Amino acid sequence: MNIAIIPARGGSKRILNKNIKKFHGKPIIAWTIECAVKSNLFDKIIVSTDDKKIARVVKKIGAEVPFIRPASLAKNSVGIKDVIFHSVSWLLKNNVKPKYICCMFPTAPLMRTMDVRLGYNKIKKNKYNYVFSSTTFPTSIFRSFYSDNKKTPKPCFPKKFTKTFRNKTNFFYDAGQFYWGKTEAWLNKKNIFAKYSSIIEIPRWRAVDINTLEDWNVANKLFMAIKNVK
Repeated sequence: MNIAIIPARGGSKRILNKNIKKFHGKPIIAWTIECAVKSNLFDKIIVSTDDKKIARVVKKIGAEVPFIRPASLAKNSVGIKDVIFHSVSWLLKNNVKPKYICCMFPTAPLMRTMDVRLGYNKIKKNKYNYVFSSTTFPTSIFRSFYSDNKKTPKPCFPKKFTKTFRNKTNFFYDAGQFYWGKTEAWLNKKNIFAKYSSIIEIPRWRAVDINTLEDWNVANKLFMAIKNVK
């Protein structure tokens, strides 16, 4: 049994009602739910939320909300592993015993069923605890720097900042679309970024993690461009 769990808490501050804000005619979370449905991989599609309004919206779209997430697990400081752990624990207590669980994020309208299927095939055929979406940095991370209050830029890796790297090492970051994981891995809160994990690489232009209005506008323009090409 495979289950999709979509974490969608209320109370977003930078984008009001982000998880159900309309994106091209429907709540943005609908795109994730539809992606899960079209993949034909899941026995259940569950939304973990603390917000009754979100619960009402997603039920109309076709997802299940069998429980309301505790307020203590709906804070900015709470990590995704704790949220999925709560969901998995609830499922097991209610005699639902999935083998694989896919955490699918609610603001990922550029996510494709093809990538979700690739992730499932990879975790099913190998000994991985997790398989997740990722993409590459556009340039070397050793050229990165930070700036406190927009003051003097300070290299993050001062000893390597001026070096030229000619090896074939690629530097990736989490694309913020999905995490496939074995149930026992979620239950034991095993590290996602560890030895028994692997990735599904997606192109950078399809990797938009929506946290700000700028991110939202970028995702909107990319979505329109993809639609026009099709």
